[in-house]
Amino acid sequence: MSPLVAEHELPTGQTLRLVYGDLTDEKVDAIVNAANAHLLHAGGLAAAIVRRGGKCIQEESDAWVQEHGPISPARPALTGAGTLPCRYVVHAVGPRWGEGDEDAKLRTAVRAALSLADQRGFKNVALPAISTGIFGFPKERGAELILDAVTDFCVEHPDTSLKDIRITLIDAPTVRVFAAAFASRWPNSVVEP
Repeated sequence: MSPLVAEHELPTGQTLRLVYGDLTDEKVDAIVNAANAHLLHAGGLAAAIVRRGGKCIQEESDAWVQEHGPISPARPALTGAGTLPCRYVVHAVGPRWGEGDEDAKLRTAVRAALSLADQRGFKNVALPAISTGIFGFPKERGAELILDAVTDFCVEHPDTSLKDIRITLIDAPTVRVFAAAFASRWPNSVVEP
């Protein structure tokens, strides 16, 4: 596992971790891809996932959209992971900044991704800072909303199969923002280097 930045055990028994590393290196049941509604993995994290995992991820995504239509914040998609070290990829679409009702859409996207992982019986999942990259969602606000969504999901689903929920981020500025959000909620959660 990549370097651990923060860790907090929720009262419901799940461990929430902040990891500084490459999401495509995570050895978990599923990683969450910050996707677009049509699952066209041409840029950002989505392109990195396909580059590393293989074109079969794009092919499965195309088939999913052809059968079910575009994904939405409330309706993520699941594909295999190709040659990635995880087993599956949950494709979640968050809001583009400025499109309206962004906070609710981001919360919904995170909760729906966790719900899909739970329905599949996954024990661990790693997710990125959905919408805070090329979709322009402010990082500080996104960090708070993502932590809210994860915590709320665990409180509302104390018997979830998910025991280890990681937020895995590759860029130092975003890691610092999330570390500050962890520290403000759970002062003893940040791991000393």
